[in-house]
Amino acid sequence: MTTDVHVRDLRYFAAVAEELHFTRAAERLYVSQPALSKQIRALERQLGAELFRREPRGVTLTEAGTALLPYARRVLAEWTEGAAAVRAAQAAGRGTLVVGMSTSPGRGGLLPAIRSRFTSAHPEALPRLRQLSWQDPTAGLADGTADVAFVWLPLPDAERYAWVTVAEEPRLVALPETHPLATRTEIDFADLADEPFLALPPEAGVLRDFWLALDERRALEERRGPSGGAGRPPRIGAEIAGTEETYEALVAGLGVCLVATGNAPLITLGGVVTRPVRGLRPSRYALAWRREDEGRPLVRGYVEACRQVVGRGMTPAVDNGDPESET
Repeated sequence: MTTDVHVRDLRYFAAVAEELHFTRAAERLYVSQPALSKQIRALERQLGAELFRREPRGVTLTEAGTALLPYARRVLAEWTEGAAAVRAAQAAGRGTLVVGMSTSPGRGGLLPAIRSRFTSAHPEALPRLRQLSWQDPTAGLADGTADVAFVWLPLPDAERYAWVTVAEEPRLVALPETHPLATRTEIDFADLADEPFLALPPEAGVLRDFWLALDERRALEERRGPSGGAGRPPRIGAEIAGTEETYEALVAGLGVCLVATGNAPLITLGGVVTRPVRGLRPSRYALAWRREDEGRPLVRGYVEACRQVVGRGMTPAVDNGDPESET
């Protein structure tokens, strides 16, 4: 029996054990139910023991699962405290605040404006930018390599984080300029549903689902009925983990993709165009941080600088920093 398991696996196990229902646990964790089931199966194989009895109306813990649960909770609590202690020690020793991002914020000089206000209030602090792949939708928050991060919503494990929404933008479709739909000035999402899409890596979880517009696809299925065809899984033309990959895949005709209005200039180079899409919810770009770090002065200072900048003429902030506010 191997015991070399990930903290994530224990978090998944604890959620299912507390909910006693895979679907509810998946919703709580902001992961898909099939992905959650796959991870639990993998954990059971690693431990060499069945942790749950699968039943039509939910699950129950086996004796092995009941024995593991208190230890899993203890490990999760200790890991959270240990990671916070490490981050606090690093911050105290260096005065450095790591700002994670997977895409440059741009958007009217947002980043320089926040930095200016932050360093004026905290001249001893050194904000350091850290660029991450699209494989990590939390831009370093989940593994503790970033203190705050500019992210796209929704976030996996959303209850772990608080955020200020700094931009709410329509989603456009990016497509090769030779694509038949490129001649239109506006495109209905129903006309895109069967197109091959460029997709974020599977590790992006709920964010991958958002940019594949899974909610809108389900709505199409309901409107069209069982024979409408819109309920089929999206066709994946290629997976993308960065801006350059996205542009190259679009030019090669591997698929189309949805993009936030503010990011359109990053990929509308030669051979690629964007068009407005009817029937899509807007995207939300946010500054996020871990709730357990809300008491750290540098985190609190950077968040306050962001709130001030956003409040001075940019998209009004939507703030879930209050644990009692709606998320």
